[in-house]
Amino acid sequence: MKLSGVLSLTLLSSLCLGAKRSSGGTFENYHAKSQSYAPLRLDDASYDELTATPRNHSVLVLLTALEARFGCQLCRDFQPEWDLLGRSWAKGDRHGDSRVLLGTLDFADGKGTFQKLMLQTAPIFLLFPPTSGRNAKPDGQPIRYDFTAGPQSAEQVVGWMSRYLPDGPKPAVQRPLNYVRIITVTTTLLGVLSFLSVAYPYILPVIQNRNLWAGISLITILLFTSGHMFNHIRKVPYVAGNGQGGISYFAGGFSNQFGMETQIVAAMYGTLSFATIALALRVPRMSDPKRQQLAVFIWGGVMFGMYSFLLSVFRIKNGGYPFHLPPF
Repeated sequence: MKLSGVLSLTLLSSLCLGAKRSSGGTFENYHAKSQSYAPLRLDDASYDELTATPRNHSVLVLLTALEARFGCQLCRDFQPEWDLLGRSWAKGDRHGDSRVLLGTLDFADGKGTFQKLMLQTAPIFLLFPPTSGRNAKPDGQPIRYDFTAGPQSAEQVVGWMSRYLPDGPKPAVQRPLNYVRIITVTTTLLGVLSFLSVAYPYILPVIQNRNLWAGISLITILLFTSGHMFNHIRKVPYVAGNGQGGISYFAGGFSNQFGMETQIVAAMYGTLSFATIALALRVPRMSDPKRQQLAVFIWGGVMFGMYSFLLSVFRIKNGGYPFHLPPF
């Protein structure tokens, strides 16, 4: 009799202990599931179980609508990043030290929850803080995040989570190697190196040409001294009307200008520079005195006329300027 009672008590204790071990806590059960499938796929029942109070863990739930009939392109665009974040978090938090669970509640699986929360848009993040234990928030109200700025990256989501989660480990996002990009970059580099090795004897003389670099430097200087960068910063109009049915190519004042005005001023600077270079380098090398004299008159006339035009433009910009040169 005593022996049967002892056996019954032992059997009952073993059953109770096994039931306790098999049931475990809410966090432990779902964390074990997340190790094989992350993020967790939730429905109305599992959502209520995970977010019920009291809870000693945090829950981040993505409420989304992935089916094509709902037309949520933003949901489908973000889903790969969310899956990557879920896998990275599960891999980096195998022992559950962060006390955080990540889950997805699709509209097809959680219509009751969407109706209860009165949600009209998706995707939406809800972060439920712990209501018991260290760093608990007794009210347990979720923190909501709407995708107002378009699809987010997994790293951005982790940064947002870190601002609200209690202190603890936060696994980093581990992106898989992009083999296509690696192959593309390697192939491109090999192609460029092969081209340079073959074309090097032909390219080197061009690169070492002083006249080429002088021309590039001169064009760059003329471009920027004429106000090209100002146009890009201020987004100035190309031309404007003069109020009389005509077109104004030059804007009055030093703080305004038009796009065509910049091009005209650059052309004037270029013509003056070319005339100066011709007088300094080309004309002295002429062997015929008459041709040399004619060239001096021609290039001198070009410089005089262009400088006169430049002064007239300066008077448009500054009406009080007293000097000018004929014919402008």
